[in-house]
Amino acid sequence: MKGIVLAAGKGTRLYPMTKPVCKPLLPVYDKPLIYYPIAILMQAGISDILIIVPPDETATFRALLGDGSQYGVRIEYAEQPVPRGIADALLIGREFVGEDKVCLVLGDNIFYAKDLGKTLKQAADVDHGATVFGYWVEDPRPFGVVEFDKDGKAISIEEKPRYPKSNYIVPGLYFYDNQVMGIAGNLKPSARGELEITDVNLEYLRRGELKVMPLAKDFTWLDAGTADSLIDAGQTIRKIQDETGRYVGCLEELALNEGWVTEDHVHAIGDELNMTLYGQYLQCL
Repeated sequence: MKGIVLAAGKGTRLYPMTKPVCKPLLPVYDKPLIYYPIAILMQAGISDILIIVPPDETATFRALLGDGSQYGVRIEYAEQPVPRGIADALLIGREFVGEDKVCLVLGDNIFYAKDLGKTLKQAADVDHGATVFGYWVEDPRPFGVVEFDKDGKAISIEEKPRYPKSNYIVPGLYFYDNQVMGIAGNLKPSARGELEITDVNLEYLRRGELKVMPLAKDFTWLDAGTADSLIDAGQTIRKIQDETGRYVGCLEELALNEGWVTEDHVHAIGDELNMTLYGQYLQCL
């Protein structure tokens, strides 16, 4: 399975913070925001990653992440010249994905749970159809809302409804078989001129091939797209790390857990960063 991180948003809701630096490079507590969606892919066992970035920003991301080898993965980059919606990431990544399955994650989404890796690998292991997640929120109106029947089966998804049919939204993490490339290629722009990921999911639903996995209450999902949510995300990450003693979104540790790098490799990076708590954490792994 290939992985795509859509990190091409201009972050206009975060102006003036994002005038000199694009949103995925802003800090969320002790790491750049982009670390967290990459961590999601790594925990799903995905080591072949395409990061879609804003125009003329490839060099900036490459300076931070390189080719991914320090994390035991392979990272490629592509630019989205004009914002055309989430599903446009699939078209930009068409050559990268080839005949493989694909996981698409939004560049401002953060997920955390004790057994997150197990859940993600379960979703990635599905050979046919699509798997998305359902997450309970107090106000689902700004999101894609999923409706379930009495047996817990998804029967509808509605984008930003005025009157939501449930409190379960579909967060920005999607697992697809290779059918998605054809589905995305046949999409028509919505009324707001974008290729909607909800339309992709609806097509899988129409085919009877969409699985929606409700996330348990111990799952944490954060959407760091506004100033308030950005600071809330940072405070949440700090609290989790203080309480568990484990770092969230630590790419070096995740690579070590997957067997993609050695302890010596991680400790060497920790030695280079030994003036920071992050580096000292790596030294102790």
